[in-house]
Amino acid sequence: MKMIYGVKDKPKFGQLIVFAFQQLLAIMAATIAVPMIVGNGMSTSAALFGAGVGTLVYVAFTKAKSPVFLGSSFAFLGSMAAAFGGGVAVGLGYIGLILGAVFAGLVYVVLALIVKAVGVKWISKIMPAVVIGPTVAIIGLSLAGNAIGDLGATSAKFSEAASPFTQYACIVCGLVTLAVTMLCSVYGKKTGRLIPFIIGILAGYATASVLYVIANVTGFEDIKVIDYSALTSLFQNISVSSFVAVPDFTFLKAFGSFGAVTPAYIGTIAVAFIPVAFVVFAEHIADHKNLSSIIEHDLLEDPGLSRTLLGDGVGSMVGAFFGGCPNTTYGESVGCVAITKNASVATIICTAVEAMVISFIAPFVAFLSTIPACVMGGVCIALYGFIAVSGLKMLQKVDLDDNRNLFTASVILIAGVGGMTLNFGNVTITEVACALILGILTNVMLGRKKKSK
Repeated sequence: MKMIYGVKDKPKFGQLIVFAFQQLLAIMAATIAVPMIVGNGMSTSAALFGAGVGTLVYVAFTKAKSPVFLGSSFAFLGSMAAAFGGGVAVGLGYIGLILGAVFAGLVYVVLALIVKAVGVKWISKIMPAVVIGPTVAIIGLSLAGNAIGDLGATSAKFSEAASPFTQYACIVCGLVTLAVTMLCSVYGKKTGRLIPFIIGILAGYATASVLYVIANVTGFEDIKVIDYSALTSLFQNISVSSFVAVPDFTFLKAFGSFGAVTPAYIGTIAVAFIPVAFVVFAEHIADHKNLSSIIEHDLLEDPGLSRTLLGDGVGSMVGAFFGGCPNTTYGESVGCVAITKNASVATIICTAVEAMVISFIAPFVAFLSTIPACVMGGVCIALYGFIAVSGLKMLQKVDLDDNRNLFTASVILIAGVGGMTLNFGNVTITEVACALILGILTNVMLGRKKKSK
């Protein structure tokens, strides 16, 4: 897949700002969703700032060779909830988030040291194309439900009791977004092909706004799919905070509660976070294998898996210190690189800086929160679909007439699409990890050569 902008290319300043904003839009919904789900007063703008800082750390460790953004990890949702469990004080819970990210990050550091010592050839042996290809496909397919769910949702939580016309309006806005995105990517001129998501989101937002106006004129409230209250509330009583607001950083909320930390609580956090880090390790490899195939450069060899692990681990620690959320490489970001054919790390750096700056600009954060979920659902259909297809492309050179390969790929796809997960208390082995583990075991079991008689 030939890139319009390679890893080392630097677009012009104006283009760089726009390309970075597109990456930001691609990862925005998922990044701010994690603190919203966990609750307990977690700040979405702080999570955005933490993601930006974590990404810069990752870029530094990978010597600016890996074009991917790090955002809030959904894999740690159960672990983060455990930090606030048992009726602990909120301040202590925030300390738990920081400690948990440190524990998870240290797992990555240890794994990086092991990889540095033994190399990465073992990965190719236990994770050949027949294993990693379907696994990458599952990363995209496992998110399909989220994309379709968002497609039928307003910017507010969609109620099952709401009129079906509301859902129809949502689907129209989402499909307009998807259609414009696809048309720009396929038929657009150079700039249009590089920013199809921005154009698509603007088209979907405009459609939602038109429906909002029609609803106000006709009184047919059922077609309102956008909520401007986050914006309008800022300017009811205009002050400095209406324009600039410092995010509620995690370390500030944790300050003053360190005296309440007990060995038992530290043990609880360790048990909640450390096992999940090993699960995310498998997804880390799959993401980087996928990105490697897109940019046609093996990131596990250069800059090396040890460096990507260090970048991910230390980036998670630093990001959680500010935003509370452990970070991970984002499939949405990888999909954006694949579709726009822009692998410039300069774009990723600019995205990180924009995320940090925007987290302080109240109107901008509010505006982004008004983008209807259905519009982002339209975009995510394309993003997640590209991830799935890029995984299936890895199977092109695999001999599927060989039953050993056929069974391996089949097991991974069915386990992943079927949503196979394993729960051990607060630890959940995701469908991606389960599918990958089953695939590795199947490949090892069937890959042994028969002994000659």
